Amino acid sequence: MIRVELPAHLRTLARVDGEVMVDVRGAVTQRAILDALETAYPVLRGTIRDHVTQRRRPFMRFYACAEDLSHEPPDAALPPEVASGREPFLVVGALAGG
Repeated sequence: MIRVELPAHLRTLARVDGEVMVDVRGAVTQRAILDALETAYPVLRGTIRDHVTQRRRPFMRFYACAEDLSHEPPDAALPPEVASGREPFLVVGALAGG
């Protein structure tokens, strides 16, 4: 099972508290985690990535093991710590402004 931490507004939308757990079959990648997350919580479809292009939405960032993975290819393997469930995959809502 993969641990996923969501920002507060997405936890509220999905009606969950704290981390969520998703089952990923095969390689643990950003795409695989997001596919599993959207399957388990259909209300999140389109909130983290675009419905059509499947690209990350602006102001959404992905982190794992203290690394920003937001610009990594969606099918790149994630660190073993995430794949084993020792570390969470973080979905973070970024802020902008001045």
